[in-house]
Amino acid sequence: MSVPAPAFADLLNEQIGHEFAAHQQYVAIAVYFDRETLPRLASFFYAQALEERNHAMMMVKYLDDADAGPVIPGVAAPKNDFADVVEPVALALDQEKRVSAQIDALAKLARESGDYSSEQFIQWFIKEQVEEVSSMGDLLKIVQRAKDNPLLAEEYLAREGFGEDGEDPTAPPAAGGAL
Repeated sequence: MSVPAPAFADLLNEQIGHEFAAHQQYVAIAVYFDRETLPRLASFFYAQALEERNHAMMMVKYLDDADAGPVIPGVAAPKNDFADVVEPVALALDQEKRVSAQIDALAKLARESGDYSSEQFIQWFIKEQVEEVSSMGDLLKIVQRAKDNPLLAEEYLAREGFGEDGEDPTAPPAAGGAL
């Protein structure tokens, strides 16, 4: 494996922080839904938190394997209190859109740098973000319709198996193995 372009490695290290921040935010959202006794929504966001953590660890492994020195940053505290069941999902959708833009910037930088290994690595994340934005957008529509009776959202999640897609065998390996 070739060493990533220095600018790409720096930006990917920043992205590791964004992924860990997303992990923390999803844990906070899951805890909110647990406190509201909405176990399906809580479970969905606990699973999303693990996904974000694993995305960070995939990036750590890539940089480590390329001998590019991964850096694990601290992250700001997440938002913990929400006005209603819609607000945390809207926040999550905004977060996924922001991450999509960050991933696109990484892909652009890799291509402009002629860093083909990094460009290939980041392609999986582009596909993943399309799925994440779509599913979070769908969940937002569901909770908006069920705002006055969140148990309808719980029922929908249970009935439709929302968010239960399983593992992706094309995913890059994570440092320490995916948990």
